[in-house]
Amino acid sequence: MLTAVTGINWGDEGKGRVIDLLAGEADVVVRYQGGNNAGHTVVADQGKFILNLIPSGILHDGVTCVLGDGMVVDLEHLEDEIAKLRQKGVSVSPKNLKISQRATISMPWHRIQDELEEDRLAKSGSAFGSTRRGIAYAYSDKYRKKTLRMGDLLRLNEEGMQARLKMMLDAKNMELAGCYHQEPMSFPALLQWCNEQAEKFADYICDTGAFLEEALQKGKKVILEAQLGAMRDIDYGIFPYTSSSSTIAAYAPIGAGIPGYTTDHVVGVLKAYSTCVGAGPFVAEKAMTQSWQEMLRRLGGEYGAATGRPRRVGPIDIPASRYGLKCQNADKIALTKLDVLSAFAEIPVITGYRCGDKVTDEFDPGCDLEKYEPVVQTLPGWQQSISGCRSWEELPDHAKAYIAFLEKSLNHEISFVSVGAKRDEYLLKGEWI
Repeated sequence: MLTAVTGINWGDEGKGRVIDLLAGEADVVVRYQGGNNAGHTVVADQGKFILNLIPSGILHDGVTCVLGDGMVVDLEHLEDEIAKLRQKGVSVSPKNLKISQRATISMPWHRIQDELEEDRLAKSGSAFGSTRRGIAYAYSDKYRKKTLRMGDLLRLNEEGMQARLKMMLDAKNMELAGCYHQEPMSFPALLQWCNEQAEKFADYICDTGAFLEEALQKGKKVILEAQLGAMRDIDYGIFPYTSSSSTIAAYAPIGAGIPGYTTDHVVGVLKAYSTCVGAGPFVAEKAMTQSWQEMLRRLGGEYGAATGRPRRVGPIDIPASRYGLKCQNADKIALTKLDVLSAFAEIPVITGYRCGDKVTDEFDPGCDLEKYEPVVQTLPGWQQSISGCRSWEELPDHAKAYIAFLEKSLNHEISFVSVGAKRDEYLLKGEWI
């Protein structure tokens, strides 16, 4: 069975929480796009983990994790992430972590170029809010055919491979010296860096597509793990304030390395309120006062898993969520962090937008969303802890009413409800996977 877990909104919806639950019964978990520019926070038996590259399944014995074809991999960051996992007693080896030979390497200059360009744009107030981890530049060079893939590390002694490396380095030195007045990088230093990475990761690199096909043919359960959400998709998100890859579930089998397959299930993860990291239009933050936002941010621990930056916050945005749900074509919805709203006497919900004299309940990422003002409806809060609830019947009536309102507005049943950060703090409302 092939299941994709994707974000309905701007990312940070709590996908790691859902993947961790599903991974308990899975055989393989695959990241299919993105890099270390975002992360999943998982509270497991061994403690709290922030995972930027490695799939959440690494916390479960017997689960094999895969970095798929569609990813860009910062190998220095990956080495550090593996070391931190091992420090907490988590086993990481080529047996339970495999890296696609087709995954793109985030080269040392990609991070440098990202930082230099964000600094240049910041002087005019035009910065994109990049995480400065080089992801956009790695993807750009992938499509320009001027970077390495993981499998290339196994062929560094070949004359043709070294010629490619020199070509890439010459082109990058011209860019960095001509545009940013940087000192040129040397070929011996680059080749040494590549050889060091090959020595560390050669045993992890393989044809992961063939591995996944064999697993599926044997009837094993495979989870495809997305980074970020629909609003950050390169094609369907709030361009240009997007990621540089496709976060959409339809891309998941392609990015995983099994383009001939389609998913059996798509789980769309939706947070009980709205959050956003980075620049770009975010209508939800206009809905409430700064003190309300600060309270929500504090209660929800809303700080970026990759960057530590405070997340922009607001009420749940129904038009944006309907759009994200349509993009992901999810057949299951998982609602996370409902417990965070327990402190509020009233729960605001964004039901539409006002622009001048016009009101709409449609989300269009191509519109000038900065001009939109939220239309807010208020529902009664429940003001009691729900972290001990393990069934629908145990939830307070107003919490049930809030979920029912979301279901009616989205025209979709919510199957999973997270009522706390711990592994067992959730309940199943409808048919699950």
